[in-house]
Amino acid sequence: MALQLKRDYLNQKVLERLSTLQLHARLPMVGNVSGKHRSPIRGSSLEFAEYRKYVPGDDTRRLDWRAYARNDRYYIKEFEADTNLRMCLIVDTSGSMDFAYNGNPTGTGGEPGLSKLDYARRVAGTLAYIAALQGDAVGLYCAGEAFHIEIPPKRSATHLSVVLDELGTMEASGETGLADILHETAERIPQRALIVVISDLFMEPETVRNCFEHLRFRKHDVAVFHLMEQNELDFEFDRPMRFADMEGGEPILADPTVIGAQYRRAMEIYLASMDEVIRGTEVDYHRICIHENYGDVLARFLLGRTPKRQK
Repeated sequence: MALQLKRDYLNQKVLERLSTLQLHARLPMVGNVSGKHRSPIRGSSLEFAEYRKYVPGDDTRRLDWRAYARNDRYYIKEFEADTNLRMCLIVDTSGSMDFAYNGNPTGTGGEPGLSKLDYARRVAGTLAYIAALQGDAVGLYCAGEAFHIEIPPKRSATHLSVVLDELGTMEASGETGLADILHETAERIPQRALIVVISDLFMEPETVRNCFEHLRFRKHDVAVFHLMEQNELDFEFDRPMRFADMEGGEPILADPTVIGAQYRRAMEIYLASMDEVIRGTEVDYHRICIHENYGDVLARFLLGRTPKRQK
C-alpha cells in the first residue's frame, strides 16, 4: 500500500519490520469480501472444516467419493470460508493518558517524554496500517470526556489516511469515557469485529469486567493494551511532593516515604483484580510499560495471534 508518511508518530522502520507479519483474528469473522480470516459461515473453498450427510440440492461437486467408498453413504465436504476483518481501535483520551515516561529505565528502547497517549497513538496507527495493508477494515473511536472521534471501520487507503490524521489530533484531558464507549461499541457494531482497546484502565476492575463481558457476549474478539508508567508501579519518589489528579480532582501534598507502602499494596490489589478479570473474560490482554519499545510489543502481539497449524 502506498502511504505518504507525514505523521511524525509513525516510524517507517517499525512499519517495514512489522509488515512481514499478519494481524489474525482469534475468532471466526463475518466480512463483506473474501479475505484471510476464518468465518463462521460455511463456504466451498480454503480450509476444510467437517463432513455432513448429503441432502438433495447439495452441490455434487463437493461429494467425497472416498467417504462413499468406505461407508456406502454420500457425504459433503464443508469448508470454512475466509473473510476480511473489521478492526475497531478504541483509544482512551482521558487526562491520565497525558502521564509521561521520564526516561529513567535504560536499555529499553523507549522514548523519554513519551506520554501514554503518544504511545497509544503509535500502537493504534501501526495496527491500522498493518490491517489496511492486508485488506482489512479499520475504524477508530476515542474515549475521553473532552474529545470525541467515531469513525466506523472501512477499507480504503483514503479511509486509512482519515484514521491516521485523526489519531494525530487526539489530546488527553478530562475524565475517562471508556466504559460508555465500550458498551456502545458492543451494541453498535453489528457483526463480529476485533476490538482493540488501548488505555491505562483507570477504572474499577468490576466496571472493566462488565465492559469486556458485554463485548464477548456480542461475539467480538477483544484485545487490550493496558498502558502503565514505571513510576505508577514502583512509586519510588524520595521527597514530599504535590500529586495531581490528571482527570480533574484536587492535587494533594504527600510524603511518598509515608504513603509508599500503602500505595504499592493498593496497586498490587488492583493488578491482581485485573488479572482475575482477564482470566474470566478471556480477552487478549497485554500489560505494557511505556518505556518498552512499541515495535517489540506489537511484534509479540502479532506473533501471539498467529493460528496454530493443525496436524
